[in-house]
Amino acid sequence: MASQDEDDMIALVGLCVVLNKKKKCKRKMWSKKWLTKRNEYTHTRLLKDLVGEPSDFRNYLRMDEDAYKQLLLLVTPLIEKKDTVMRKSISPYERLIATLRFLATGRSYECLKYSTLISPQALGKIIPETCEAIYKVLKNVLQFPNTTEKWEVNAEQFEERWNFPHCLGAMDGKHIDIVPSADSGSYYYNYKGRHSMVLLAIVDAKYRFLLVDFGTNGRVSDGGVLQRTKFYEKLQSDELEIPKPCNVTEHFKEVPYVFVVDDAFPLSINMMKPFRQAQLDSAVREIYNYRVSRARHVVENAFGILASRFRIFHTQINLEPENIVKSLFMNSKGMS
Repeated sequence: MASQDEDDMIALVGLCVVLNKKKKCKRKMWSKKWLTKRNEYTHTRLLKDLVGEPSDFRNYLRMDEDAYKQLLLLVTPLIEKKDTVMRKSISPYERLIATLRFLATGRSYECLKYSTLISPQALGKIIPETCEAIYKVLKNVLQFPNTTEKWEVNAEQFEERWNFPHCLGAMDGKHIDIVPSADSGSYYYNYKGRHSMVLLAIVDAKYRFLLVDFGTNGRVSDGGVLQRTKFYEKLQSDELEIPKPCNVTEHFKEVPYVFVVDDAFPLSINMMKPFRQAQLDSAVREIYNYRVSRARHVVENAFGILASRFRIFHTQINLEPENIVKSLFMNSKGMS
C-alpha cells in the first residue's frame, strides 16, 4: 500500500509541474491593443490641426507654438529614449504633450491614458521625468537678484507701480492640496482642514517669481517654511547683497529695504507686515496697512495667474510626495 501511495504522490507532483509549465508558457501582449494604435487615435494628431489656430493651441498646452517648439528642443536630449527590437519608444514629442496636458488639466493618469494612449504606469514615470527635465533646462529663468543694483531696480519698480518705496519683493505661501499616502497620518494636515504641501514664493512688481520653495508639509506655518530655506539663512547672515538703508524723503531717513509679508511671517528689519486690526488707532497706520496690502497683492495675483494657467493647482494631487515635488517645482530649499 505504501508504494501505491508514493506512486500517487509522484503522479500528482508531476501533474502540478506540467500545469505550472503551461501557465508560464502562456504569453501576454506588451499592452492592450487599443493602446498600440497611438499614431491613429492619440491627441498628437489633433495638435497638428491646432497649429493654424493660435488661441486654441495656447489654450490646449498653455503656451504658444513657438514657446512649445523651443521647450521641446531643449528637453529632447534629456527625455529621448532609444527604440529596441521589441518595440518603439515613446517619442519626446508625445512625452512633452502628455506632461503639459497633465499640468494644464490636473487630470489623473488613468484619465490621461485615453487621450494620450499611454498606460498609467508609463505616465507615472514619464511625467515626473519630463518635469525634472523642464526644470533643468529652465531653472535659470528664475532670476534671483544677486547684486545691490538688481535689488534697487526691483525697489524702483515697486515704488513706480505700487507706491511702496524700498520694497524688494512680496512674499507669501500657498497650500497645494494633495491626497496623502496611507501611512502619512496627519503629517500633511493643515489649519484649513486639508492635506497639503506649501509653496513659498517671492514675486517682483511685475508678477514674476524671483524665488520658489516647495515641498514642506502643510502642518508648518508660512513663517516656519521660511526659516527652513537657504534664503532665510542668507538673509539673517546679510549675504543677499541687499542695499543699505537710505533716505526716502527728508522726513524718512535711513529707511531699510524690505520684503512685504502677511501676519504669518515674523516681523524684522527686512520684513514688513500690516498692523493687526486692534492696532489700527490712527489714520497713519491705516494708510500704511493699505500700502502694504496693495504691494503684497502682487504675490497673491501671481498665485492666481499660476493656478489659472496650470489647473493642476486647483485639484488634489494624487501622487507620491517626491513625485509631486518633481512634477511641480523641484524643491531647491528657497534659492531657485
